[in-house]
Amino acid sequence: MEARDIATITFLATIWGASFLFMRVAAPEFGPIALIQLRVAIAALCLLPLLLYRYRSHLAWHTVPHLLVVGITNSALPFTLLAFATLHVSAGYTSLLNSSVPMWSALIAAIWLRDWLTRWQVFGVIVGFLGVLVLVQGRGQLNLEGPTLAIIACTGATFSYGLSANYTKRYLTGVHPVVMATLSQLFAALAMLPLTYYHWPEGPISAISWLYVALLGSLCTAFAYILFYRLIINVGPTRTVSVTLLVPVFAMLWGALLLDEKISSHMAVGCAIILTGTLFTLQILDPGRHKRARQKT
Repeated sequence: MEARDIATITFLATIWGASFLFMRVAAPEFGPIALIQLRVAIAALCLLPLLLYRYRSHLAWHTVPHLLVVGITNSALPFTLLAFATLHVSAGYTSLLNSSVPMWSALIAAIWLRDWLTRWQVFGVIVGFLGVLVLVQGRGQLNLEGPTLAIIACTGATFSYGLSANYTKRYLTGVHPVVMATLSQLFAALAMLPLTYYHWPEGPISAISWLYVALLGSLCTAFAYILFYRLIINVGPTRTVSVTLLVPVFAMLWGALLLDEKISSHMAVGCAIILTGTLFTLQILDPGRHKRARQKT
């Protein structure tokens, strides 16, 4: 991987780490639904001119139903669940739970697409979920109050991301990344309109929250998707998804610097365990790789 690609991955992690900070600040004023409605709508408006100007020849109408599913499972639903979570737990904590996405993706791929895991990948999935349990235990007794609901919401979001990744692989292979990014955000915005009508905030919104929602849509979604799909083309999906290893680091850093969020011992230990599990799941750590290579030769 070239230095430019490493720099892009780091910058992308910085942007996505900041998105948890933006949601943490703006969600209490907008509410999760209105906030994400604006996020995906702004992203779609930013991407549509690019699509229509340069990539309209790549449009294929038979992919529209699948892009609607991806818009809901990869944006509308998980974004809303994560925004809800930030109402009750810190930006860094939310990002840590979100880092289990590669494990859900690998598990769903094995069950649905018969993309079987190696024993070290299975080990990674188990280790990763142990890390999630450490984070859950760090919140104290489980109940139906805010922190527990936030953990459930984050789990639902990561499962939705994993499902969407495999759905994309199954039904949208070959679709141009700009088409996929633009139409998925557009359909996410359209799907959320009925809910937003009933959940639009009644009180005044501060200027900083409007600024953060604008950054969420333009920088953390539209621009980030362009970087993300460019990385997939340049270095492949496996290396690209490693960006999830860095996002919690930056989310916790932003939260500590700008919101004075504390990094607890449970968060540090849980982060280390989840990242270790993810490294095995992505086969970045794979003690059995050399053995399999010798067997093939």
